[in-house]
Parts: sequence; structure tokens; C-alpha cells
Amino acid sequence: MISHRTKIILLVLVINATRAWGGTLTLQECLELARKNNPALKSSAWDTRIAENGIGLASATKYPRLDFKAGYTVQQAPQAVIISGMKAETQEPDYASGSLSAYYTIYDFGRREAKIQQVTALADSSRSRFDALKADTSMQVIEAYFGILEAERLITAAAEALKQVEQHKLVAQALFEEGVVTRNDLLQAEVKLAAARQNLLTIRNRRDNIWFQLNYLTGADQQFKGKLDEKSAMAAIGEVQQESAGDLVNRAELKAIRSSVEASEAAVKESRSNYYPELFTQLSLDYVQNRRVNEQAIMSAMIGIKFNLFEGFATTSARERAVLSQSRHLDVLRQTEAQIRLEIATANNDMQVAGERITETETAIRQGEENLRINNERYQERAGTATEVLDAQTLLTQTKSDYYHALFDYQVASARLKRAMGIL
Repeated sequence: MISHRTKIILLVLVINATRAWGGTLTLQECLELARKNNPALKSSAWDTRIAENGIGLASATKYPRLDFKAGYTVQQAPQAVIISGMKAETQEPDYASGSLSAYYTIYDFGRREAKIQQVTALADSSRSRFDALKADTSMQVIEAYFGILEAERLITAAAEALKQVEQHKLVAQALFEEGVVTRNDLLQAEVKLAAARQNLLTIRNRRDNIWFQLNYLTGADQQFKGKLDEKSAMAAIGEVQQESAGDLVNRAELKAIRSSVEASEAAVKESRSNYYPELFTQLSLDYVQNRRVNEQAIMSAMIGIKFNLFEGFATTSARERAVLSQSRHLDVLRQTEAQIRLEIATANNDMQVAGERITETETAIRQGEENLRINNERYQERAGTATEVLDAQTLLTQTKSDYYHALFDYQVASARLKRAMGIL
């Protein structure tokens, strides 16, 4: 009879096995998992929240500032005055004091509005950079997903090649035992068999490494492996046509840089306003404990102007820095637009070439299969050589590999084109 502890151990093993090998996993599901669980996206999301918090911080200048201060002072001796040779104390030796003041900027020549505009644009830039990171992560997921699908096809082709070499070895062994062929044919087959096994191991290792990458991107357990849906993945990517190269409004990177340009323009405006005065008003209530005077609490109101006369050329330097930063962002914007147009052109070209490669290799596979059949028959009839058979097997395997490379290169190039156009 199975003990309770044994049942628990078996249950844990079943759960771990289920996690390690899951069911069918679609590309869309992988993309959703990456958006929720990707470590880089989680980290970057904090930058967006921090930038948005800056808007509230800058908007605080629209409201009055209230300050309260209280304290208790202990003096060595009270302050006094001398009148007609007689000393008269004007305050108590120890006293409590407090003050309440309200300060509000009436007008600062646009400095406050420029600051709010600047942090708002920076928050928009941060959100757009986060969207760009999501698109980059999605592209990495797509590349990993199709990389696994491609590796599975290559594993199938390598396994078929291994089986063909094994069959050829059996034929060479039989012919060698009959004394029809030399031992060289058998040695060639054995060497080719070892190479085919090594190739299969290499491709399997590559597939497992891509699984590790996909699991990292989606936040899954590193040992997780599932069945991928090739048909739905290709349908999800679909066909895409190149739009106008000048229409780049959807690209998140450009939105981020344009927002940075707006922020730099606001910074220039803010730095310019530092040359102008600030009009303000202040209300205050001051209390000093002193029984020797009539008024211990005094209320006051003031309207005034504040103007900086000199601060070591800091205002000039801040304005020059803002202007230089604006020029830099404009150059970055132009450079990024050129890079995106280059991405669109290269992705579109890669997709077209991959489509042509698919057409060519489809025909070549049929020809390679017929070529292998003929060479196998010729060898068995002792009209051909072992080298011809092995060459035909290698050619067919390479042709299938080229086809699978082209098939999935087309899908990745299509996704790259969508990414470049900002519609992924």
C-alpha cells in the first residue's frame, strides 16, 4: 500500500513535469506573457511612473506655499534698552515664538508654465520609450518563437538525414560482406553517420538555448517547454505591405524623441524667463511671547518683486545648456528618422528575397529527393559510388535546411517590417 508521503512526492513530481512540458503555446500567448512578466518591462515601468509623478511636482507651483514655524528660545539675558541712564528690558529672557506664512508667485514671465510643459513632455517621452521597449521585447519573442520552430524543422531534417545515412551504412555493410565494395565505402558511411549525429545534437542544443531565451522573455520557468503552433504564428504575422517611408508617426521611438524635443524647447523658454523678475505676494502671522510689548502677534501682507542681480553666470550657463540640448535632440530626431527608413528598406528587401528563396528551394527539394533516389539505386546496382550517395544525401539535407531558413526568415522579416513601421 502506498504511503501518504509517497503520494505527496508523486504529486509534486507530476506537477513539476507538467510545468516542464506544457501544452500548445501560441505566439499571441507568448507576447501577452512577455508584456506581463518580462523583467526589463517591469523595471522600465517604474521610470514611466516616476516621470508622471514629476508633473504633480511641477504643478505644485500653481498653488500658494504655506509654512509654519514654532520654537522656544532660551537666552543668557533679555534684550534691553537704556533710556536716560536707566536700563529697561524689552523682552522676556525665555520666550516661545511661531509664525505662519503664505507665499504665492503672481507672475514669473512664463517660468512656471514652461517647467510644467517640460516635465509633461518628459513624461510623454518616458511613456513612448516604454512602448518602444515593449515593441522590442515583442520582436525578440517573435524571433525566439520562430527560431524554435525553425530548429524543430531542422531537427526533423537532420533526423531524416541520419536515418538515410544509417540505411546507406547497412547497404554498404552488406555489399562489403559480399566483397562487392571496398572497406572504404563502409568507413565513409561510418564517418558520415558520426557527422550526422553530431549535427543533430548541435541543432537540438540550439533549440534548447532558444527555449531558455523565450522563457526568460516571457517570465516562464527555465525548464518549461511546450508545443508551438506554427500555423497560427504565421497567421498572426500575416502579410504586410510597405507604407510610405515618410509616414513614421506610429514609431514609438520617434514619439519619444519628439516629446524630448518639446521638453528641450520648454527648457529653453524656462531658462530665458530666469532673466526676468518674479512678482509675488506674501501673507504672514508672527507671534513672539513678550509681555513687555502690546502686540505679541503681528499680521502682515506684502506684495513685492524679486530679481536676481548676480549668481556667478549660472543663468547664462543654464540657457546655453538648454539651447545646446535642444540642438542635440533635433539632430537625434533626424538621425532616428533616417535609421527607421533604413530599417524599413532592409526589412522589406529581406522579406522579398526570402519569398524568392522559398520558391527556389521548394523546387530544389523535389529535385534533391529524386537525385538521392537515383543515386541509391545506382549504388545498390553497383553502377554508382558511395561518395555519390553521400553527396546526394548532404545536398538534400542542405536544400531542406535552406528551405526552412527561408521560410522562417520570411516571417521574421515580415515582423521586422511591422516593427520598423510601428505597427507590431
